[in-house]
Amino acid sequence: MNSIVCIKRVPETAEATLKIAPDGKKLEAENLVFSLNDADNYALEQALLLQEEFDGDVIIISVGPSETDEIIRMTLAKGATSAIRITPENIDELDANAVASLLAEQIKELDYDVVFTGAFASDDAFSQVGSMLAEKLEIPHITMAVEMNSQEEEETEITRELEGGLTAKYRMKFPAVITVQTGMNEPRYASILGIKRASQKEIEIIEDADVPESKVVLDKISYPAEGERAEIFSGTPEESAQKLAEKLKEKGLI
Repeated sequence: MNSIVCIKRVPETAEATLKIAPDGKKLEAENLVFSLNDADNYALEQALLLQEEFDGDVIIISVGPSETDEIIRMTLAKGATSAIRITPENIDELDANAVASLLAEQIKELDYDVVFTGAFASDDAFSQVGSMLAEKLEIPHITMAVEMNSQEEEETEITRELEGGLTAKYRMKFPAVITVQTGMNEPRYASILGIKRASQKEIEIIEDADVPESKVVLDKISYPAEGERAEIFSGTPEESAQKLAEKLKEKGLI
């Protein structure tokens, strides 16, 4: 069974100080650390589990800058078979539809049974590429998958996450696109031997792809608007309580 995994290089922003670049359309990358998108890591693991069960190839595809190669090599170190990086000139201007189109054009040329993507990317959280990709490939898809049970190569049972803690189970035939939610499995670490082998593998680079016009254009990135600051009452508990009561009365709340 051959799997394709679409991955994205994203900045780690949880503990970083974020600065907006002068053009107002991206973050300054100088002090940021980049890594594999979290949900994509689970998608990769699911493909590797299928490879262990049914054999076949795991092909990595990413639309990203040349720096993405570092992330790609880590996926190769974990067990992926080969990789393709698509880097058009206007990469910073691509919307989800354009990215899905670039991925689809390459995937159509490959022999595959299932395409995995992360359920969403942590940098933009659009959750659009997987569904758009399935439409362009004209195959079925399931989003937000949290469990996959494949006992045969022709079809699989998928559990997907719904609202309010609910889940739903489906059966679907391959080929198909599956977008994977975090927590679906337990991603493995790359071994030292795997890292060494990955450094010797060639990544196919595509720079002359025909890029469709983006229909969604990023206007600007901005910090959240600053609202009214909280008023802090000082003094003893009794004095603070008195001041609070007076303030509430002043605003007509009591």
